[in-house]
Amino acid sequence: MLALLLALSQGGCAMLGLSASPTNPATGPDATASEPAGNPVVKVEIDAPGDLKDLLERYLDLSRLARLTKGDAVTDTELQRLLDAAPAQVRGLLQTEGYFAPETSVQRLPAAAPGLPETVHLRVTTGPRTRVSRVTFEVEGDLERAVAAGDVRATSTLADLRSNWKLAPGDNFINADWSDAKATALARLRSAGYAAATWSGTGAEVDPQQHNARLFLVADSGPLFLSGRIKVDGLARQDDSTVQALAGFAPGTPVTEALMLDYQERLQKAGLFESVTVTLDTDPEQAAAATVNVRLREAPVQVYTVGVGISGNTGPRASLEHVYRRVFGLAVSSTNKLTLGRVEQAWTGEISTHPAERSRRWLLGGTIDRLVSSTDVVASQRLRFGRAQDTRALEQLSFIEAERGVRSTDLSQTSVFALSVNHHIVLRRLDSVLLPTDGYTLALQGGVGRSHGNQSASGFFTRAYGRLTYYRPLGQSWYGLARVELGQVFLPSRVAAPDSQLFRAGGDDSVRGYAYRSLGPLNDGVVGSGSSLATGSIELARPIMASMPSLWGAMFVDAGNAANDFGSLKPVLGYGVGVRWRSPVGPLRLDLAWGQAVRKLRLHFSVGIAF
Repeated sequence: MLALLLALSQGGCAMLGLSASPTNPATGPDATASEPAGNPVVKVEIDAPGDLKDLLERYLDLSRLARLTKGDAVTDTELQRLLDAAPAQVRGLLQTEGYFAPETSVQRLPAAAPGLPETVHLRVTTGPRTRVSRVTFEVEGDLERAVAAGDVRATSTLADLRSNWKLAPGDNFINADWSDAKATALARLRSAGYAAATWSGTGAEVDPQQHNARLFLVADSGPLFLSGRIKVDGLARQDDSTVQALAGFAPGTPVTEALMLDYQERLQKAGLFESVTVTLDTDPEQAAAATVNVRLREAPVQVYTVGVGISGNTGPRASLEHVYRRVFGLAVSSTNKLTLGRVEQAWTGEISTHPAERSRRWLLGGTIDRLVSSTDVVASQRLRFGRAQDTRALEQLSFIEAERGVRSTDLSQTSVFALSVNHHIVLRRLDSVLLPTDGYTLALQGGVGRSHGNQSASGFFTRAYGRLTYYRPLGQSWYGLARVELGQVFLPSRVAAPDSQLFRAGGDDSVRGYAYRSLGPLNDGVVGSGSSLATGSIELARPIMASMPSLWGAMFVDAGNAANDFGSLKPVLGYGVGVRWRSPVGPLRLDLAWGQAVRKLRLHFSVGIAF
């Protein structure tokens, strides 16, 4: 078997030796350069498959001669030299696309008439494309020694490198793919903690007769980098201890790319810094205790924000928010927000410690809220104390809350005071938190409390709530969304709970086609809040046009209601069509929905994702 060893290099990537590289514009003609005036000296006709014809027309010296020497004389000797060199040059160019046994015929035809150029006809038969027949991937350095010693992590890293190698047996052997596969594998090894990894050697052994290629790769992993000290630059007012605590790893931990990105994300989510960059000192001599460099720029200590907005649920509103990131010079932040609208007027405030280990913080917060609907006015005052944890995949909040709620109608006014213990969890497994198309979010809430009202007895109550939203691509251009929401408050006879602990349905993120909080049990003809909730939604969406991929059209069906118990809950339907703009700040939704029970069309619009 005749084998051609294309490349074997030490400490770097193997490259094919070609007269011109189609992937490097510096070695080829400038396609945008202006062409000389006049008739071409020679006319070149290339008979080859479409993509390869474009390649040859762009890089073959004969083609370049036809483009660049119009009106200029070229000696017969020079033209013949290019004709003689053409088959070898064609072979070199086609090797980059995996054709190692092409056949080329060159025919020189005289000019059809005086003053016209002569013609060169180039016919190329590619032959079978070369495919990868075998891949041998080995390592040396610390990774090799750890694998030999039976280290589980090292064995998993090597297995991951081999299983994720991009140019597998059976694939076409194309030079660009070969280079890309090597770059990807090396980046993967470095991201696994071997930051100084290089190639000891790579090679491709091609058999032109059998049209196959055997690939050989040896990676020198270098040392495994372990975390040492964390060096922080850019602090002016905030504490170094906050930055250190958010690391989430101890000295001596293997420094992977995921570990660095997670640390950077925790610092960004802390709300204390405008920009954060986490890098590793990749000096191999210091790998046993490598320095982790954190460069950051602090956010302003105080920020005032004025906002105006409108939504389909609560109508127009204005807001004023104040954030103070260093209260009394302590590692404590506070937030106060006042919202004034036609439907809702509210103040919310919170003071919390800066995030510590595992992104946990203590908080003390309060809310004063007044919500107006067509049938009643609900006012509430809440005070809570608890502990929160916020990460990319998990948010949880445990808290004790005291609440007073007052509901007023034209016929009566009820007041309820409650003290409760609660735990909320939000799980996210999404391809994108801002613009998801695949994955799910799951929100769970549970609480136990004791309440007393002016028209009810004292007693304990239990509250449970869950909301699952599932995203899934469907085929080439369709996307699906499904949502299920369930809630239940368990109340003994004659015991009441604050209205905010109960449920109503209807609105943008509930059952479209119905007004916000308009679905619930009827008491004396007035819609109230119920102890049971069930809603669901199915939606299909796709881009409206290829030229605007961020603009989607959608169709949906919603169903659900709230009631005093599941036995009396009667779901109502809402369905319609909408438009989605996947903007940089989140999806903007505009929906026109038909409420079947009320037989009316309603326009809904919102920005962002409801978790």
